Amino acid sequence: MNQKTKLSTSMTLSQFENGYWYATQLKDFAEAIGIPSANKLRKDELERAIRSFLVTGKARNPTKRNLSTSGTKDVERGLSLELEVVRYTNDDETKSFLEREAQKCVPGLKRKSGVRYRFNRWREEQLVNGVKLTYRDLVEEYARLNQSTKPFAQIPHGRYINFMSDFLAAEKGATREQAMKAWEKLKSLDVPKNYRAWTQVRSSKSK
Repeated sequence: MNQKTKLSTSMTLSQFENGYWYATQLKDFAEAIGIPSANKLRKDELERAIRSFLVTGKARNPTKRNLSTSGTKDVERGLSLELEVVRYTNDDETKSFLEREAQKCVPGLKRKSGVRYRFNRWREEQLVNGVKLTYRDLVEEYARLNQSTKPFAQIPHGRYINFMSDFLAAEKGATREQAMKAWEKLKSLDVPKNYRAWTQVRSSKSK
């Protein structure tokens, strides 16, 4: 059951989904098939573009966010609550600004796992939809997400994160090290990269 499939234009969507691909592999393949701005895409965006290519045969970039790296960064303009978000960067200074201002709004605020990912996708979605944001809006949303008491919905493409979460929740008493070993094994198998597939593989081996 070891994965032997390689990225190719003739592979099926199922073969792609069942494989585990590193970001460098996806980027090289996306550039080879002509995906526009492939070198600027995140791993999930590369996966989405390649899925589209395998289904339609057309090399398109479904990402709508601004991929331009030209122009003055917001952090270079001097971060403040009233500054409009134009060219946001995930650098240490910007992260520290958000943390510091969020603490002013909610003293003792603790960072919740998974917030940064959801915060960044929220920000991108707002800007794509033409919503004008200030850094005050960002701070308020960042603080709101960190205060949420409800579990976050699973990340659509975050297979490692989702697998670890499901494994540790279902396998009573399991350690993170055990979960990571299971994930490393699952990565090499020609099956979907989720906990359900892992249990099916384990069940078939025990028969």
